[in-house]
Amino acid sequence: MSQGPNVPRGTKPTNSQKLALGPGFSKLSQYAEILAKDGVRLGLIGPREVERIWDRHILNCAALAELIPEGQSIIDIGSGAGLPGIVLAILKPESKVTLIEPMQRRTDFLSQVSKDLGLINVEIIRGRAETQKVKAQIVTSRAVAPLNKLMAWSLPLVEKGGKVLAIKGEKAQEELEEAKKELVSLKGSTATIKTCGLALDLSVTVVEISKG
Repeated sequence: MSQGPNVPRGTKPTNSQKLALGPGFSKLSQYAEILAKDGVRLGLIGPREVERIWDRHILNCAALAELIPEGQSIIDIGSGAGLPGIVLAILKPESKVTLIEPMQRRTDFLSQVSKDLGLINVEIIRGRAETQKVKAQIVTSRAVAPLNKLMAWSLPLVEKGGKVLAIKGEKAQEELEEAKKELVSLKGSTATIKTCGLALDLSVTVVEISKG
């Protein structure tokens, strides 16, 4: 993929955020440039999002990493441009990260990004989450669907004792209330709302569903 040297990457992270991101910062910077150029060109990121690639997208997804133990397998459903899947693959190099995305244009992009960034821990599956037979300890998503639908798609992919981690906004509690009936039918599963991102000076709301 083309990566011009003068591609804007949006609002740059602070020094404390760079420190918190650790050795993954360099590859995250490369990824930010790819999103700002090829992501926009392919319609995966809106042109107005370029100035907010770091704070709205990359850092927002990076916050999720603190809820994932080292080495645990991850499935990211509806990966789109790779948020949060690619970000987690960079920050969790010991984890196998499977990206599930139904659109060919997006899977082609994800394949090229993985190649460009040298991410050997990434597998890409083109298809819908609800038709897959793969499983992982952690299943992630961001802006994919309301929680009641998301649970139906995500939980079958979670190994016993594993978790669904869904990045949500201010309506997380409301969505959780609406999904209570579905949650009750899933015996042994519990849901909580967590806030993460303190080390990155952020407050990111995540719905965590533990599979019994």
